[in-house]
Amino acid sequence: MSKKRKSRKKSSGGSNWYTQLGLLGGVVAIMGYVYTQYFSGGEVITNDQEEEEPIVENNNDDETYLKTVSFLDYLPTSTTNQIIEHPYFALSYNEKHEQAEWVMYELDIPRLKHHVERTDDFRKDPLVKSGSASPDDYRGSGYDRGHLAAASDMAFTAQAMTNTFLMSNMCPQAPKFNRGIWRELEELTRNWARQNSHIYVVTGPVLNGGTSKEVIGKRNRVTVPGLFYKVLFHKGKNHSKAIAFLMPNEASEEPVEKFATSIDQIELFTGIDFFPNLPDRLEEQLESSFDLNEWKFSKALFERRVNTWNKRG
Repeated sequence: MSKKRKSRKKSSGGSNWYTQLGLLGGVVAIMGYVYTQYFSGGEVITNDQEEEEPIVENNNDDETYLKTVSFLDYLPTSTTNQIIEHPYFALSYNEKHEQAEWVMYELDIPRLKHHVERTDDFRKDPLVKSGSASPDDYRGSGYDRGHLAAASDMAFTAQAMTNTFLMSNMCPQAPKFNRGIWRELEELTRNWARQNSHIYVVTGPVLNGGTSKEVIGKRNRVTVPGLFYKVLFHKGKNHSKAIAFLMPNEASEEPVEKFATSIDQIELFTGIDFFPNLPDRLEEQLESSFDLNEWKFSKALFERRVNTWNKRG
């Protein structure tokens, strides 16, 4: 949102999420669809058993780190005042929910030309001062340890890959969501990075407003989000564009574009200002609307998801 709208956002801190939701009714079709799907009693996988400046932790042990940090100029705001920087991505950690409220990074063609092997070395994030969730918190829960910064987006170096398996980069995701429509959106994101040469990516769960499914974990209490979002921004020389997606944490037979929305709508759901450092005019233009025609979707990917990925156990 532009700086004028930001000041309104800050001054309206007393308004609750339900008031905001009421204002959205009938305005954006995707919002109605998501909530119809989410609150209609769909299947849930059960568990077996004064404003301060953000704190920034830095881990600069990668020799190429300083060459890859341009995305840091566009970091979203943090509602928790705990921003952590790893080489190639940054995140805002929410201790109450034991997961990041957003993870941000950039994708470009050179990075997507390389592909190191997955490490699958899930582990705590030592930079989370309060202690991150652990792999044991997900064990037996029925939920996947779902990546926010996708492993395949970080396959260009061994360090980038292994850092995606830090638990601060994980959220509980329903298996058929993580391995279905969320996987499709991740693959589309890489396609769009290739088509546009470069994009900024912000991904996270919706952690406020009563949309959560349940809580898992014995030692750490990890919230299971009911909704996930992805925000994409391409900054071109002559033309910039942006789009966002908001999806329920469950399997879907719907096309990805059904869940497209504006960044402004994601800001209303999360309380996060995504690109506060953009010039006001450009920020307002990019965040208030989106054009599906500027983003090429894949019928082949959709059919693969519906006919194959969704049918796996």
